[in-house]
Amino acid sequence: MKSIRFRADERAIEKARLKASLQKRSLNDLFNDWLRAYSESEPKDFELDSYLKKFQYVKITRRISREEANER
Repeated sequence: MKSIRFRADERAIEKARLKASLQKRSLNDLFNDWLRAYSESEPKDFELDSYLKKFQYVKITRRISREEANER
């Protein structure tokens, strides 16, 4: 088995370890289960067309300049 290393928030790690211990599992085992399930799942297609239909009322009449886009 290959070893990998991640960086994560210490508080999140401690909370995850506590939750894992309540399930009598190690954080490593739970991560391996998640990684296996994630890698075997089918990617969810983001349906761009159906999302864009929600914004059909928006009409673009001209191109916005960089200065206009960055105005605060």
